[in-house]
Amino acid sequence: MTYRVIQWASGNVGAKSVQAVLDNPELELVGMYVHSAGKDGMDVGDICGLGRQIGVKATSSVEAILAMDADCVLHMPLPSLIWGDDSQADTDNIARLLESGKNVITTVGYLYPKAYGAEIEARLQAVAIKGGASLHGTGLNPGFIGDLMPLVLSSMSRRIDRVYVTEISNFAYYPAPDIMMGMMRFGQTTEQFEASAGRLKHWLGGLFRESVMMVADGLGAELDEIVETYELALADTSFTVAAGTIEAGRVAGQHWKWSGMKDGRERVVHETVWRMHHSVAPEWAQGANSVVVEGQPMMRLELGETWLDDPLGATAWHAVNAIGAVCEAKPGIRSFLDLPLILGQGTMG
Repeated sequence: MTYRVIQWASGNVGAKSVQAVLDNPELELVGMYVHSAGKDGMDVGDICGLGRQIGVKATSSVEAILAMDADCVLHMPLPSLIWGDDSQADTDNIARLLESGKNVITTVGYLYPKAYGAEIEARLQAVAIKGGASLHGTGLNPGFIGDLMPLVLSSMSRRIDRVYVTEISNFAYYPAPDIMMGMMRFGQTTEQFEASAGRLKHWLGGLFRESVMMVADGLGAELDEIVETYELALADTSFTVAAGTIEAGRVAGQHWKWSGMKDGRERVVHETVWRMHHSVAPEWAQGANSVVVEGQPMMRLELGETWLDDPLGATAWHAVNAIGAVCEAKPGIRSFLDLPLILGQGTMG
């Protein structure tokens, strides 16, 4: 069976997604949504830098996308919770796509919509059932490291006392000023960060609450609350990285922690350390990303800095490889707890 696919957004992740769809004989790219009116009507090949035209034109009309005959939409915009004027745009667009009968795979969250509250979860579930479609959130983190990996490791456990995920990232080589300086607020003064960080906290809190809640529910563990903490590190001296210059005294590091608590004890924890240079905040966690499952047996999985050479591609391809499973799933919200194991079927062919 060939699945008809629409690509939503043409950024770094979206362009890699398009390449994978075109390479897969079981997938057919039938459309692309673009935010920019300047890209409206352009060939997708030209937009994504493929060096050739493919005969599929992009559109900036949501109505045109809704009217298309397609099985699945790969939804990969910059997240509206932190980017743009309408923080609810992603929820609204996903709801309309589902109601139109299109399965949606997104990389902007919605891994476990329960984390956003009963109202949003019920809305998305209702429109998915009405449209006979499924919603699946995926990615790299969230979407693999802090949620899928702990659940996979749990299959070897007799007893689990705590799950502790640590993500450590050095963004010195990440050439995306709109994301680093804009969305993530690096390079700001402490006062600027605190004044503008409301949407950042809401966005991150939602993303990693999703991971914590899905792992807890997957393990049958009840949580009383999820406690969020964060701290900032300022640059001692000015330095320049791929995304721009961080001036001395400006935000150069962020340390976040989401702790799923039960009876005053940590049960599922996600700790994130972000640096704009390796020298920032040496007292914070160093080394590799890790997933630790404490209990019987004790398991520790470490992912060094070189474990993945294309995180943007991995994010896109995790979504593309889920198309078949999501399209064949029962209508509704479908997390990793509901779907079969997602494999890279056909990628060796």
